Amino acid sequence: MKHLFLACMLLGTSVAHAYNQQALMEAYFGVVMIRGYNLDGGMAYGSGVVVADNSVVTNCHVLRATKQPWISRGEDSYPITEVRADAWHDLCLVTTHNMPFKPVPRGSSLSLARGQEITAIGHSNGVPAPITSVGEIQGLYPTQPGNMIRSSAKFLMGASGSGLFDMEGKLVGINTFKTAGNGGSIHFALPVEWLETLAKMPASTEFPVHGKALWEEDEDKKPFYMRAAVPESRQDWAALQKVSSLWTQQEPASADAWFSLGLAQLSLKQLDSAASAFDQATRLDPQFIEAWFRRGEVAQQLGDQQTVQKIETRLQQIDPLLVSVYQAYLGCDKHCPK
Repeated sequence: MKHLFLACMLLGTSVAHAYNQQALMEAYFGVVMIRGYNLDGGMAYGSGVVVADNSVVTNCHVLRATKQPWISRGEDSYPITEVRADAWHDLCLVTTHNMPFKPVPRGSSLSLARGQEITAIGHSNGVPAPITSVGEIQGLYPTQPGNMIRSSAKFLMGASGSGLFDMEGKLVGINTFKTAGNGGSIHFALPVEWLETLAKMPASTEFPVHGKALWEEDEDKKPFYMRAAVPESRQDWAALQKVSSLWTQQEPASADAWFSLGLAQLSLKQLDSAASAFDQATRLDPQFIEAWFRRGEVAQQLGDQQTVQKIETRLQQIDPLLVSVYQAYLGCDKHCPK
């Protein structure tokens, strides 16, 4: 719960920057529904993003159970005539005709930064109008070309294939998979750069679309950031510590790996070890705000007020607005004890 509290407080202060309202509105109207009848007669639905004239990108897993999918907005529908599928990367480019919707502009997942504000726009739970969810970038993982994106911008069932946009309304990712657990869901988006390869795939008129996606790989074959997400969301701290220890050994230059290890150790009350892990995370990424907050939490539990104050000074240098959030996070009244 404290993890969620911190994310909400950060989002309400330093990371909430100016945004382009007109551009985000245009992005909103670039998101559509993908619908179709399942083989058993039920309705399948997902989301998609208009990326070219009469072309929409969605997740291939949205198209696994229907032979005749279509694109819809409100009462209007547009039959899907062909698909270019990259099942492993879970991206499908579908084509229709006479669709009047404008393509959204594309950004770059490589230009994103941890803590940057973003918004997810999709048809969660099959509602006819898109739902927006504002969040921040929590992690960026190189997956050539581009970065896999972990964000706090929520999406629900039916939003698979929806768009993740920067605050200038540019498409940076496709919301695809998430974990679930007592600690809250962790959301991942595929990099927009993968669309370049997708457009070169051969066209097909065969539905449903079949094939396993990378996020469905056996657990021990997934990249560490995926393997760590499941125990983190389930608050299985012993399992997270095990995975994160391997992660730091295999990728010692990853700030995310050290943060994940520190989070597990903090939750297991291994405070000295957690302090070392968070120290390493902030050395590797001095702008890793949550790692600084967690390091301050460890220091407070250890009675190390000198370190608590040093971190407050460091946050003041990064962004003065963070100081009050840090103090509230630690439960301090006005100022942490000196």
